[in-house]
Amino acid sequence: MSASPSSPERAFPLERTRNIGIAAHIDAGKTTLTERILFYTGAIHKIGEVHDGQATTDWMEQERARGITITSAAVTCGWTQSEEVGVYKSAAGEPHRVNIIDTPGHVDFTAEVERSLRVLDGVVVVFCGVAGVQPQSETVWRQADKYRVPRIIFVNKMDRVGADFDAVVADVREKLGANAQPVLLPIGSQDSLRGQIDVVNLKAVIYSDDDLLGSTYEVTELTDEQLEIATAARQSLLEALADVDDEIANLYLEEAEILPSHIKGGLRRATLANAIVPVVGGAAFKNKGVQYLLDAVVDYLPSPLEIPAAEGTSSEDATVAVEAPADDRGQFCALAFKLWSDKFVGKLVFIRVYSGTVSKGDKIYNSRTGRAERIGRLIQIQSNDHTDIETCYAGDIAAIVGPKNVRTGDTLHADGFDIMLEPPAFPDPVISMAIEPKTTADSDRLSDALARLSDEDPTFVVSRNEETGQTIVAGMGELHLEIIRSRLEAEFSVRTGAGKPQIAYREAIAAPAGGEYKLVKQTGGKGQYGHVVLRVAPNERGKGFTFVNRIVGGEIPKEFHAACEAGIRESLSNGVILGYPVVDIHVDLVGGSSHEVDSNEQSFKIAAILAMRDAVAAASPQLLEPVMQVAVEVPDEHQGDIIGDLNRRRGRIAEVDSRAGLSQVRAEVPMAEMFGYATDMRSLSKGRASFSMEPLRFEEVPAPVLDRLTAHLV
Repeated sequence: MSASPSSPERAFPLERTRNIGIAAHIDAGKTTLTERILFYTGAIHKIGEVHDGQATTDWMEQERARGITITSAAVTCGWTQSEEVGVYKSAAGEPHRVNIIDTPGHVDFTAEVERSLRVLDGVVVVFCGVAGVQPQSETVWRQADKYRVPRIIFVNKMDRVGADFDAVVADVREKLGANAQPVLLPIGSQDSLRGQIDVVNLKAVIYSDDDLLGSTYEVTELTDEQLEIATAARQSLLEALADVDDEIANLYLEEAEILPSHIKGGLRRATLANAIVPVVGGAAFKNKGVQYLLDAVVDYLPSPLEIPAAEGTSSEDATVAVEAPADDRGQFCALAFKLWSDKFVGKLVFIRVYSGTVSKGDKIYNSRTGRAERIGRLIQIQSNDHTDIETCYAGDIAAIVGPKNVRTGDTLHADGFDIMLEPPAFPDPVISMAIEPKTTADSDRLSDALARLSDEDPTFVVSRNEETGQTIVAGMGELHLEIIRSRLEAEFSVRTGAGKPQIAYREAIAAPAGGEYKLVKQTGGKGQYGHVVLRVAPNERGKGFTFVNRIVGGEIPKEFHAACEAGIRESLSNGVILGYPVVDIHVDLVGGSSHEVDSNEQSFKIAAILAMRDAVAAASPQLLEPVMQVAVEVPDEHQGDIIGDLNRRRGRIAEVDSRAGLSQVRAEVPMAEMFGYATDMRSLSKGRASFSMEPLRFEEVPAPVLDRLTAHLV
C-alpha cells in the first residue's frame, strides 16, 4: 500500500479538502451565497447583507459603498454533510474543509476571476433565475473551460418574479453547450418557494423556519406531483450518465437497480471529467437551498488529489515537462496568483500550494528570478482578517507576508526543484487617462502608490508620456480607473485629478512591405554606422509580434543582432498613424552592412528603429479600436429605442431575446461610442434598463472615423 499523500499533522486530509470559487455575472448573487455558506458552516454567526455594506467578503470601502465585488476574497470554512432530518451543524471539527474564493462579476475586474480560476479545483457558477445566461456568465464559463475546472451550477434568485428554473437550464445548454443536469430542483418559485426536490434520493427538502434564517429543514417524502417531476429528472440524469460513464451504462443496460450511491459515484466521475454539470436551484437571499448545495460541492467537486498533477516546465529548458503531484511529502511548489497591499501587514502574496509544504523560516526560490526568499510569516486569509499559521500544506491557499521580488504568476519552489508553472493570462487594457497629483505632497507619494497598485493588478498599467510629462494610467473600463483613483485617496492619501478617459487604440499593418535604413554619421573621430534591411508582414489577429533573424554570411556581425531586435521591438511601441502600439506583426531581419570601426550596438538599434518606421508606413497601416460586447436588459416597450440608439453608436445588433416582458439586446459596439451610455440608456428606458459590456476584439477603425481622429495632424 502506498503512503498517504497527506501529512498526519494537517487538520484536514487532502481527500477532504475542496478549493472552490464562486463566480457569475454581476448581481447574480455570488457574495450573498458566500455569506450564507459562511453562516451555515459556522464561520460567521451573523449574516451580513451586500445592500447594507456588511458582507464578509466585500470588505473594501469601495465595495461596500457600491454594493459590488471588486477584488476576489478568500475564506475558509468546514462542512459536514446534511443528515436526513436536521439542523445544520457547526463546522468546528467537522470532516470537510472548504476554501472559497468569492470573485467579482463586473467585467472591469475580470482579471480577478482569471487568476482565481487558475488555482482553483472547482467552481460554483451562479446564474440568476430570471436573467439566465448573461455576458459575464459566458466569460466566466470560457475561463473555466480554459483551465478545465469542474463546475456546479447554482440557479439563484428562484424567489424573484419571473424566475424560471427550466428556462435557465435550457439557456445553459444552448448558449454554453454544457451538459447541464438538475440534481436539486426548486419546489415552487417566487413567493411560494419552499425547498428542493432531491433528484438522486427522490426526497423533498423543506425549509420551514424563515425566522431562524433557513438553518432548519426537513427531509420528507415527495408528493405525487413532485414524484412525477423527480422521476422525469432522474431518468434524464441516468441517460446522460449512461452516455459518459461505463459503470452506469452497464447497470442501465442490464436493467439492474441503480442506487443513489451509484448515481453519486457516476455523477462525481462525470463532473470531474467535465462531461456533466450538476444544477442546483435555490435562493440564497431567502436562505433556501444553500446547505444541499454545500453537500453537492463535497459530493461532486474534486479534492486536490482528484485533479491532474500541476504541470510545468524546466526554467532552463521549456521543452522539458515537470510535474508537481499533490503530496505533502513531495518537493514544495506553489503559484503566486495574487498580490495585495495590506495597511496593517504590508505586502501579501497569495499562493496555492500544489506539492510539498512550506513553514515559517523556510527558504524558497522564485523560478523567474532564481533568487531565494525567506518565509518570515505565513497567514491564513479570512477575507480581510489574518490568522498566523506555522505550515502551509499541499492543496492549501494561504498568503506569505513581505516577499520583495515576487510578481503575479511566479512559481515558488524548493531548492533543487526546477519547475515553472504556467502563469494566468490577462487581457490588455482598453481605456486610459492622464492622472496628476493635486498637491506637491500628493506628487511625492503618487509614483510609489501607482507602482504598488500596478503590482497588484496585472490589467492596470502605468506609463509616462515623455512629450507632455503626463502620467498615463490604463485599465479595463471607466469603473476600473474610477476605483483606482478612489483607492489612491483612501489607502495612500493621494488626491488626484484626471483627464477624460481615452481609448487604448492599437495599430497594425494590412500588407507585407520592406524597410531599409543606413545610419552614417561622421563628426570627427569615431563615427556611427548601422545598416539594416528588414521585411514586415501582418500576423493573424491576436498572434502578436514574431521575429525571425535571417542574416547569413555576416552582413551584420553577430554581436549586433540583439541590438537590431531590440530596436525593432522598441519601434513597435509607437505606430505611424497616431503613435499607438503596433500589434500582430511579423518581422524578418534580412540584411544590412557594417563598418569595422564606426559600427556599434547603438547605431544598429537606431537603424532598426528607422527601418521599421519605413516598413510599417509602406505596409498599409491600420488603426484598430476595441469593440465591446454589450448586453442591455430592457422592458419590451423600450426595446426599439435602445436598438436605435445602439445603431447610432456604430453598433451591430447580434441577438435579441425576450422573456417574461424583458428583452435582452446583445450588440457589438466600439468602445469609443460607449462613453456616457449609462445616462442615455436610463433616459431612453425611463430608468428601467440595465447594461453590461466586456471587451470582445479589436477591429479596424472605419475611414470616416479615422479621418476625424487624424484631422488635427493635417
